[in-house]
Amino acid sequence: MGRAKWLFLSLIIPLSLLTHSFSVGARHFVLVLSQEDFKDDPPADPDSAAEWDEFGGSDDHKSEDDLDPGSWRPLFEPPSGDIPPLADSDAAYYTAIHKLMSTDPAVIYDGANDIAAAAKTGHAASQSVLGFLWGMGLLRERNKAKAFLYHHFASESGNMQSRMALAYTYTRQDMFEKAVKLYAELAEVAVNSFLISKDSPVIEPVRLHNGAEENKEALRKSKGEEDEDFQILEYQAQKGNAAAMYKVGLFYYFGLRGLRRDHSKALSWFLKAVEKGEPRSMELLGEIYARGAGVERNYTKAFEWLKLASRHHLYSAYNGMGYLYVKGYGVDKKNYTKAKEYFEKAAENEEVGGHYNLGVMYLKGIGVKRDVKLACKYFVVAANHGQPKAFYQLAKIFHIGVGFKKNIPLATALYKLVAERGPWSSLSRWALESYLKGDVGKAFMLYSRMAEMGYEVAQSNAAWILDKYGERSMCMGESGFCTDAERHQRAHSLWWQASEQGNEHAALLIGDAYYYGRGTARDYERAAEAYMHAKSQSNAQAMFNLGYMHEHGQGLPSDLHLAKRYYDEALEHDPAAKLPVTLALSSLWVRKNYADSFLVNVIDSLPELYPKLEAWVENVLLEEGNATILTLFACLLTVLYLRERQRRQAADAAGDVPQPNRPNELGVPAAPI
Repeated sequence: MGRAKWLFLSLIIPLSLLTHSFSVGARHFVLVLSQEDFKDDPPADPDSAAEWDEFGGSDDHKSEDDLDPGSWRPLFEPPSGDIPPLADSDAAYYTAIHKLMSTDPAVIYDGANDIAAAAKTGHAASQSVLGFLWGMGLLRERNKAKAFLYHHFASESGNMQSRMALAYTYTRQDMFEKAVKLYAELAEVAVNSFLISKDSPVIEPVRLHNGAEENKEALRKSKGEEDEDFQILEYQAQKGNAAAMYKVGLFYYFGLRGLRRDHSKALSWFLKAVEKGEPRSMELLGEIYARGAGVERNYTKAFEWLKLASRHHLYSAYNGMGYLYVKGYGVDKKNYTKAKEYFEKAAENEEVGGHYNLGVMYLKGIGVKRDVKLACKYFVVAANHGQPKAFYQLAKIFHIGVGFKKNIPLATALYKLVAERGPWSSLSRWALESYLKGDVGKAFMLYSRMAEMGYEVAQSNAAWILDKYGERSMCMGESGFCTDAERHQRAHSLWWQASEQGNEHAALLIGDAYYYGRGTARDYERAAEAYMHAKSQSNAQAMFNLGYMHEHGQGLPSDLHLAKRYYDEALEHDPAAKLPVTLALSSLWVRKNYADSFLVNVIDSLPELYPKLEAWVENVLLEEGNATILTLFACLLTVLYLRERQRRQAADAAGDVPQPNRPNELGVPAAPI
């Protein structure tokens, strides 16, 4: 719906206002700590607690496939070169997943049956997917109990995506003691997949919508290989441009801009860039050799590349060098003194990884006198700059109660923040790829998988696909394509989960669903509750809607003064609301001063007349010559209004009728006549 049209609709259906104002940026996590949060009695020996490690656990050197067993990566990022043969059960599993991604309903149901059969044999990945299908009500009737059961079995066998689903389920039920244990394990796996020298670029999942419309700008930037800018960049790289070579290598290494991640291509571009004198590639080559990503692991070469990068003033490379000295990899032996020196150099040059690493050294007393409070300060500095490893350490601190008082709900939230950046977050990249290629059904399946795991953006995207694309979403129920009512119910459930996690637009849509009876029974009181939730997140449209409901006594007490307050708040939070708020305040003034007049009846009848009026505008008014008729009609209404005002003024002069309040008494500028 275009801007001009929704401004027109603001007069007719005020609950459709301001949808364009919703921000689609990433949610910010604000951590506010006071002196009361500190405690002076840390345990004497934190090393005795199994939860504590130094700079990484036993999973440091595992591949992402090992860290995320049962991942769908082989389907979306097939390995290059010779592929080792799969076990029969794994081969059958991936064949079934491939069927689930089909556009043929019969093939999709066949894949679901294959998954169910494999799950009965104890195949953990199949149990996880079957739990997902039961939990989301895909290809079968929704059954949360069966979903929990299968996720439990899969989780016990080491399936990380089922652990994510269970942890999110426990969190929604405020069972934080159980949730924190799972999220702690997941966050540790995620941290072990991060880079050693610098922060991985935070690849926030792309929102497919910015309220009521497709988020075209964000999607345009995500087109990757199909994007004209990328094609130009790749052409420049092929012509020998060193900076372009580095950027192309970066895109392939991290899977940015919708590209399929390819470590071999990344290695090739980085080596070419180094030959042309591009120093930034040196640091990434150090990472590649340290991880064995697309090449055999070689810590000695990793240290050499990182050292070369540091000589070119790439200060984040100091973090990698310090890490290798802490671990004793690629160097003669462990050397904590040198490690601390490198971390300090990184911190002095505003590399947040340096602050994080110093925090770990002081927390553990590695080469320094142990100082928990100083460690916490380093972690807070790093966390305030978005360092995910720092969030992980703070989560452990609040979980165990070292330096700070134990706070399990906060620890759970922090662990979840880190866990959502684990290897399983690749689902978001594959979903976006599918959406950009027009495969909406596959995108919906992938976003649904993430939604069950607790990703708010995926919940929002899956719900939006259901609302936007209808049958094209390939939403499949127990006996075929979902009906309109079933899609509304599923979208309603997803929007609700997203709203619980702070998505103000989702809360707004929940309110609309209850207000209009879309996918649920009409309930003005629940609509008001949802709008109040969105209003608490400073959503201007929700404020306007609450004002409207107070004005009309729908789900809230009829109160014109409260209505005015909400209308004013909407304008304060969004200047674009000036016209609709002015009209709404004018309506309040008319309602207050001419409660029994025909004008109030006209205003109240507008929502009911809207469907007919819209059709009349499109079919009659927009035809040539009818604008003149509308002008004459408006003139007639103006004459009637002036005659009514003249009659009241005459009555006031005669003392028959008390003088009504002036417009400005309700804060509305007097309209010129």
